[in-house]
Amino acid sequence: MINEILKDAEDRMNKAVSSVESAFKKIRTGRAHPSILDPVKVNYYGTETPLNQVANITVEDARTLGISPWESNLVPEIEKAIFKSDLGLNPSTSGGLIRIPMPALTEETRKNYFKQAKNEAENGRIAIRNIRRDANGSLKDLVKEKEISEDEERRAQDQVQKITDKYVALVEERLAAKEKDLMEI
Repeated sequence: MINEILKDAEDRMNKAVSSVESAFKKIRTGRAHPSILDPVKVNYYGTETPLNQVANITVEDARTLGISPWESNLVPEIEKAIFKSDLGLNPSTSGGLIRIPMPALTEETRKNYFKQAKNEAENGRIAIRNIRRDANGSLKDLVKEKEISEDEERRAQDQVQKITDKYVALVEERLAAKEKDLMEI
């Protein structure tokens, strides 16, 4: 019973860290990286399809992404999807190739992106603490139902806290890496 609660809490905390990582991918840095375009969905024959499933995305140089659609009729759809994506990118087309230059980040935009990253990290920490609260609540319910003793509950709560500390540290680690990435010129 206790092991199930611990495993569930750890799985959910792992998902919270993954959610923070995917939020960080949406925060643009000065360097070109194909994962920046992960949230972009293209209208492909009436279906919203991820860009990386309808085109080849390459890094041409440190500040330019190249997109080669698998079908030439997708070029205007891809451009439209990139404009609508709210990433602040301006694609330029030459023939069947779409180039996306990454604008250099100013000091102010770097700071704003870092604030956004800190906010996402805080949301991740809050989610992890909420999962801890749920797990501890489940343990208290087991004590009330007399399925475990108070000593077992205390030991299990200590384990939940260790798991929580581990995942909060992972979020901090990801935030430090993102800060380093953002402040790099």
